[in-house]
Amino acid sequence: METKRWVMLENNPDVMNQLAAKLGLSSELQFYDVYSLDEPELLAHIPRPSLALLVIIPLTPAWDQSRKAEDADKEPYTGSGPDEPVIWFQQTIGHACGSIGLLHSVTNGPAADFIKPDSDLAAIRSLAIPLDMTKRAELLYNSEPFERAHKSVEQAGDSEADLTGEREGGHFVSFVKSGGKLWELEGSRKGPLERGSLAHDEDVLSPRALDMGIKRIIKLNTDGGGENLQFSCIALARRS
Repeated sequence: METKRWVMLENNPDVMNQLAAKLGLSSELQFYDVYSLDEPELLAHIPRPSLALLVIIPLTPAWDQSRKAEDADKEPYTGSGPDEPVIWFQQTIGHACGSIGLLHSVTNGPAADFIKPDSDLAAIRSLAIPLDMTKRAELLYNSEPFERAHKSVEQAGDSEADLTGEREGGHFVSFVKSGGKLWELEGSRKGPLERGSLAHDEDVLSPRALDMGIKRIIKLNTDGGGENLQFSCIALARRS
């Protein structure tokens, strides 16, 4: 069977807000551009707490090496069921990483409370919870509503749709806070990655979360002698 390959999405608030609305997230939540990780005045437009960060990051040699080392000894992920700390989806559809990043961002933590009942998103989430990694991936692979939603925003955004390949090798990663922990969620890893504990008043844009999350990846690159990392980051929060 030929593997499905979609058109990779842009990581900007317009695209992801459209996709989230199409799937069934309440308009009480929306995505915002993150203009800086260090300057508070450039984050002031984002209501807090922020519930998720969705980042597209180029796969640099240093990050690639770190990922391979971290995943090398990992057994296949076995999490499922209502006690699973986060819902994680393995990616088996080519270039669906943006839509799967969106799913990771809105089906975990407090954001899940904003999913409209009887929506496609509510159905995907409830069907996914009891399934193992492989069956969960099949659920997404065969989901017509998920495919329709993705295709409805393929041509949205500022740049030309990339029909040929990953945008410069970019990977979509979602950072969410669930159960007092920061989680790094990406469909092409071996499972969800717990990055550390966050206090009650720390969200995904807090200094500690940024240090354990996106800044850890930036530091890998600079420590490895790489150039400044060009990445795009948006944050999920209440509508302002």
